[in-house]
Formats: sequence, C-alpha cells, structure tokens
Amino acid sequence: MFKGSMPALVTPFKDGAVDFETLKQLVDWHVDQGSHGLVPVGTTGESPTLTHDEHEEVIRCVVEAAAGRIPVIAGAGSNNTDEAVRFMVYAQTVGADGALVVTPYYNKPTQAGMIAHFKAVHDAADLPIIIYNIPGRSAVDMSPETMGELAKLPRIVGVKDATGDLARVCKQRITCGKDFIQLSGEDGTAHGFNAQGGVGMISVTANVAPALCAQMQEACLAGDYALALDLQDRLMPLHQAIFLEPGLCGAKYAMSRIGLCAEDMRLPLLPVTEPVRERIDAGLRHAGLLN
Repeated sequence: MFKGSMPALVTPFKDGAVDFETLKQLVDWHVDQGSHGLVPVGTTGESPTLTHDEHEEVIRCVVEAAAGRIPVIAGAGSNNTDEAVRFMVYAQTVGADGALVVTPYYNKPTQAGMIAHFKAVHDAADLPIIIYNIPGRSAVDMSPETMGELAKLPRIVGVKDATGDLARVCKQRITCGKDFIQLSGEDGTAHGFNAQGGVGMISVTANVAPALCAQMQEACLAGDYALALDLQDRLMPLHQAIFLEPGLCGAKYAMSRIGLCAEDMRLPLLPVTEPVRERIDAGLRHAGLLN
C-alpha cells in the first residue's frame, strides 16, 4: 500500500503566509523526481505553527496537485483526540490516501490511553492510518505490544518508526505481523531499517534529494543492499548536516540553495547558523546536488 521514499513535505512560506503556488510546484517536482508518496503537514511541514484552517488547506492543495499520481498521507495528529478526528475527517473528505497520526505529545497518556486515542481516530473515518512513534518529541513511546493491539484494527496499517532502535522492526513484526507496513522515520538508519524488515521511509532529506532517496529505497525493495549502501553513503553527510539543528530548518536552507523554495519558517524556529550552512553545502556537494 505505502512503500519507498516519501518526503515529509515542507510547507513553504512567503511574507509569513503559506506559499501555495510553490507548494504545488514542489508536488510536481517530487512526482518527476520519483518520490513514491508525499506526507504533508507533519512536523517537517510545521504543523505546530499552522492554524487549523492552514493545515487543512495544505492537505487539500497537495491532494489536488498530486492528482492521484502518487499517494498522499496527510498529517492528522494531535494530542487532542477531537482535533485529530477533525483532521482525519477532513483528509478523507478531500481525497487523501491515508493519514499519519502521531502518538499524543506533552500530555503523556498511558499505553491504554494511546489505544483509546487511536481507536477513536480510527473509527472516525475510513482512511488507512500510519502510527507515528517518535518518543524523542512526544515524550511517550508506544510499545510493540500496544502497537500489536492497534494493528488488529482494520485501518491501522503501519508505523513511521522514529525510535532509532532497529530491533523495534523485528519486535513489531512479531506483534503486528509481517504485512504491517514499517516505515523508517530516521534518515540515517533507513538502510538498516529496511534490512530488518522495513519497506520505506518518511524522509526529511527527501525534500532536498528525492531522486537519490527514491533510488536507495528502490534498491532495498529489490534486495540490492550493496547498491542501496552506495546511495546511502552519498546521502549520509547531507543527512547528518540537515539534523545538526531542527531538521526542517536544515531542509529549507538546503532547498533554498538549489532553488526550490525560500528559507522562511515560523517562530520559534530560526534559520540555521553559518557553521551548519557550511556543513549542509558540503553535504549537497558530496551528494552531487551542488557544484
């Protein structure tokens, strides 16, 4: 259903507002570059600083621009279950192919609370759901056992795993089944994640290097891990540089360097510092994306 390289799509801004024309151009560019799907309004899409109306309009814009050429998995997470339900229903209404729902952050629910949250979101719409487990941001970690319980629901189909623990892939294959879609949420370990049983990546770096990221994922899916490793070696300095400061800030700087969008973002995030710019430029050159 969902596999390969799927950029966690940035939200471009111009004069403080969402730049929808550039957003449409980015969708077309990703299709041309070989991305296998798009994931708008996640953390990399600056969902924490978008209004609800902006959040929904970005989903609509991306779905319309993609026009069925590649799947769109809409960001629909919140630590407020009612808000997550609202985003789920909207995403279904405008034709998204799936939804990415993060574990509730800050209010730190129990494992039972997470099950109740995801069941409510699941029951609100007919979209396939990818769980987003990122304990470093959400302050809660969904256990493989809890994920296994949720995997029994018909429309909870996979996970974006940003734990950085490659053993989780195997543990989740035991609790969720071998057909449960496991997508990496960490660019630097995507190759190893796939070797353990993953089938793709929701990627920050793919905003900048979509063709290379797609080729790496395709090599993994074909079982050619030697080629995939060569591609990962080309990408690794860029992965590292982009995440020296918040990843979306690094991604937007890199995108501005290759003429894709402005570097603008919303507070409290700031443009990356000069030393990080130098590292990102070096990563772009190493990947063959900048002279």
